[in-house]
Amino acid sequence: MLGELITSSLVLVLGYAYPAFECYKTVENSRVEIEELRFWCQYWIIVALLRIFESFGDVFMTWLPMYSEAKLALIIYLWYPKTKGTRYIYDTLLKPYVSRHEPDIDRGFLEFRTRAFDLAIYYWQNCTELGQAKFFQLLDFASPSRRDSHLISEVLSLPTYFLRNISY
Repeated sequence: MLGELITSSLVLVLGYAYPAFECYKTVENSRVEIEELRFWCQYWIIVALLRIFESFGDVFMTWLPMYSEAKLALIIYLWYPKTKGTRYIYDTLLKPYVSRHEPDIDRGFLEFRTRAFDLAIYYWQNCTELGQAKFFQLLDFASPSRRDSHLISEVLSLPTYFLRNISY
């Protein structure tokens, strides 16, 4: 448990905080080198994809021994100055696949965006209708005339309630 906490903390620091700071320094440098900026953009693309796969794959992979440590090693491999694994993974795996399937990926994202927007509109309409109905029910319940008439009818029905429920 403690080892997993340490490994997760290291992944956060070495996988997100340190690269983000290095990317910041690259962007804010007065003489931005395009290769360095390209490297960090490629790094964040790969980390984003890893994070997407991780959200699904962790369910099946966390039982493997040293899984967290392997993730940490991969993150370090990606940005470590001597390996610069980002370039290798991007150029040999990611770029050929994405360039081959780019039209399909674009179409899929467009369809997803359209369906997500339609779903958001549908839920927005349903929630506003439900909220409006509940709001008017609350107003109706809280209105003084209804409350008074409700109390009067309760008070008038008390004697009959007691008469019916008295056991001799």
